[in-house]
Amino acid sequence: MLAPELAKAVAAQRDRLDLDLLARAYQFSARAHRGQKRQSGDDFVSHSVAVATILAEQQMDSTTIATALLHDVVEDAGVTVDDIRREFGGEVADLVDGLTKLSSLTFRSTAEEQAENYRKLLLSIAKDARVIIIKLADRLHNMRTLEHLDDERQRRIAMETREIYAPLAHRFGMAGMKAELEDLAFRFLEGPDYRTLARQIRARRTDREKTIERLRAPLAEELARAALTGFEITGRPKNLWSIYKKMKQRGKPFEEIFDLLAVRVLVNSVAECYHVLGMIHHKWTPLQERIKDYIASPKSNGYQSLHTTVFGPGGQLYEIQIRTRDMHRTAEYGIAAHWLFKEGKHPDELDRHLSWFRQLLELQQDAHSPEEFLEFLKVDLYQDEIFVFTPRGDVKRLPKGATAIDFAFAVHTEVGQHCHGARMNGRISPLHRSLHNGDTVEILTSPVAKPSRDWLAHVHTARARHKIRQWIKLEEHERSVALGREILDRETRRRRLAGPGPEQYAKAAATLSVGTPEQLEAGLGRGDLPLGQVMRALYPDLPSEDLTPPKPTAFGRVIERLRLGRGIKIQGVDGLMVRYAQCCQPVPGDTVVGFVTQGRGISIHRSDCPNLLTLSAEVERRVEIDWQESEGEVFVVRVAVGGEDRRGLYADICEAVSETGTNIRSAELASKDGAVYGSMLVEVENQTQLNKVLRAVRRVKGVTQVSRRDSGAHSETALG
Repeated sequence: MLAPELAKAVAAQRDRLDLDLLARAYQFSARAHRGQKRQSGDDFVSHSVAVATILAEQQMDSTTIATALLHDVVEDAGVTVDDIRREFGGEVADLVDGLTKLSSLTFRSTAEEQAENYRKLLLSIAKDARVIIIKLADRLHNMRTLEHLDDERQRRIAMETREIYAPLAHRFGMAGMKAELEDLAFRFLEGPDYRTLARQIRARRTDREKTIERLRAPLAEELARAALTGFEITGRPKNLWSIYKKMKQRGKPFEEIFDLLAVRVLVNSVAECYHVLGMIHHKWTPLQERIKDYIASPKSNGYQSLHTTVFGPGGQLYEIQIRTRDMHRTAEYGIAAHWLFKEGKHPDELDRHLSWFRQLLELQQDAHSPEEFLEFLKVDLYQDEIFVFTPRGDVKRLPKGATAIDFAFAVHTEVGQHCHGARMNGRISPLHRSLHNGDTVEILTSPVAKPSRDWLAHVHTARARHKIRQWIKLEEHERSVALGREILDRETRRRRLAGPGPEQYAKAAATLSVGTPEQLEAGLGRGDLPLGQVMRALYPDLPSEDLTPPKPTAFGRVIERLRLGRGIKIQGVDGLMVRYAQCCQPVPGDTVVGFVTQGRGISIHRSDCPNLLTLSAEVERRVEIDWQESEGEVFVVRVAVGGEDRRGLYADICEAVSETGTNIRSAELASKDGAVYGSMLVEVENQTQLNKVLRAVRRVKGVTQVSRRDSGAHSETALG
């Protein structure tokens, strides 16, 4: 015997479902939860029944529905997984176990905890994708009953739904569930806006129905005249959250948003889809840029349909979607649709749905930090797709906003690592330009081209970002090895010691637990290993007084050798092992000191930088560096300005700076009580030019103070 609402949902599926299994699961759950109540006052088992009903309505298999009935008994009723295994078998027990482990996950925590929780979620899905389907149904019912919780928990659960579960529903192709989750989160996070928009949508219902009918009736006549049968034409408003986002993105009120609804045409075959598209375009003028063929090129979540937007009756724009009934089922239920009529089997069609997911798992394994993995996840989970073609006609799916660099890495890692330009639709184009749906892209390569750190600001795919970082880390490793070797060579010569042999290196590496001699040198070069510690490991018999850190010595020769021979420069983004401190913004002409940092190479500070005081205890890491002459290199410095408020003051300051040949990158000036204060970022080549700027601004009428400002929080690095 089943609960009435569940019995109704499974009634039409009696022939394919194991009703005995479902009845036993329901009775087991009802006994386990007897006496337990939800916050609403309803019996606890009502939640399990509601989740099972959602899945039955999606025509899931018996095992999934039974698991939904049992999904809370281990966590909330003292039942063990072994109890489930004895009563219902291993498949149900494993699913219940997976869901129980997910129930404690929270995604509003530190990056490290978030990454670990995402990893657990991904691994559970990888084991059996039905886990996420049940979890989404569980979340949907919890959102439907969220009003019974306090405000703080409402906001936390709604935010988690928006950020985690709605995007997951989208990525698994479950459009109906995604839309409802988004709208429910909208209701609890932006309540006043939600209620206003819902009221406006309801008020226009009659107009909306008339609008749909103006297109539906003549289109139905056309299809019938063409001897098509069994078609359906329906219209629906888009979900509230998507309309609200359009209003915000376009900065327009509800009354000025016209693409609020979509007309859907369901037909019997793929051939009829294209036939209907041709008939629609013959009758009404289409917007060429809004024609999309997701049948020939399905989305990565399995979605297939033809989309077009036409100027319909009365010149009104109509968005029309044309698909078969099977495509419609996949569009609504996504990954869940593939369990229909697949009782007891793991459907092959899941491969298409899970391909993106498997790639995400691979990236998770390669991520070097929790933050990096969360970045991968954000890119792959949240973005819409575009379809771009190779010159040979192959289709590449990319996230919206992707560039030619993303495309190059999608073609092949080697292509991405050696690309230097692109030809888009037959025209030469920069690599960082965004691609659009339907573009044909040819990547230009060169054996000497290689990735740049700058590319990271222009890529939108996790794959490209990962491969670029992988390349950079390899290059940084090689430079770290070179720098570590130079530091060690300098120190052994200073102490008049023989250079360490292979056996010494191996013993020292083992002592320091760094693996290999090369990793020892790299650790020293990165600043992960203090020089004194390395020397003690290499020369354990040295007297302790010989290990006293030396005073800083001239290090320009080392930097120069590395600059010329290893590609490391004191200026320029390409010198990844050298960077300028944000706190003091040194420029040529300043007295500077280098500091070997933990994992970031050499950081260049002005010698009077206050932050150097905090580093004074680690003298062995300090190196003195002289500037090398360089033409055309610019450095960004923040200049503080104060004065009397008057008309034209800002223009006069800009003119004074411009007359020195200096560019102003940005300025922030504000006035209060007759005074002006603020700062500007200027680009200078050296200290001499900076002093010219300061003198020029000081001469402007009304300026009472101008100075170079040091501020880590507000400064900006020119390079590195």
